[in-house]
Amino acid sequence: MKKILYQFANNFVDSAKDLLPIVLVIGFFQVIVLQQNIPNLNNILIGTGFVFLGLTLFMQGLKLGLFPIGEVLAFSFVKKGSVFWLLCFAFALGFGATIAEPDLIVMANEAAKIAQLGDIISTQSQIDDYAQTLRYTVAIAVGLSVVIGVVKILKGWPIQYLIIGGYLLVIISTFFAPDFIIGIAYDSGGVTTGPITVPLLTALGVGLSSSIRARNPLIDGFGLIAIASLLPIIAVMLFGIFQ
Repeated sequence: MKKILYQFANNFVDSAKDLLPIVLVIGFFQVIVLQQNIPNLNNILIGTGFVFLGLTLFMQGLKLGLFPIGEVLAFSFVKKGSVFWLLCFAFALGFGATIAEPDLIVMANEAAKIAQLGDIISTQSQIDDYAQTLRYTVAIAVGLSVVIGVVKILKGWPIQYLIIGGYLLVIISTFFAPDFIIGIAYDSGGVTTGPITVPLLTALGVGLSSSIRARNPLIDGFGLIAIASLLPIIAVMLFGIFQ
């Protein structure tokens, strides 16, 4: 219990350090540059307090739950010696983390609204289907990306070749994709680096590379997030081409 309280205190201090620059920047431009009073100051202070508390609890949850479970499961699958179930777990983890990502939900809904304005879709059911299909497309792509990342760790492949090959495919896909989907596709790669996906993929990569004797966690354990950011771009552009 003392260890948990000590970690919470450290997270409390770290959250204050993270939020302080944002508060100072907003206050400086509002009061010094614009020379205006801050509107709804009470609501802003309450909201900032909620953000501060939420960030502290979120960091505490990562250290207590998400990081350990990712590392433990990776180690357990390596100990079990089943590559098939390890790859199934990797896909399910990438898919599940992405489909629950708040950033992706917001982006998919906004993309559906813009598609409606562009006369690409019209009815509410089409808007909902468009947003849901976009979310599943990105989630499946991330799941496959995590599988590729796990195979990379198992085989010891250099990450630079995967990244270079991935960007070449992104460039090729861009030439054939409709103009309206390109921006959405590139943003889809960014939403995979959200608060749910990043901790789980990082824990999986570090835990898996730490469990394999011939792998270095510093060299082989990282890079899953970079790979997971590429395939969704390609997948969404293919979604735009074939829809």
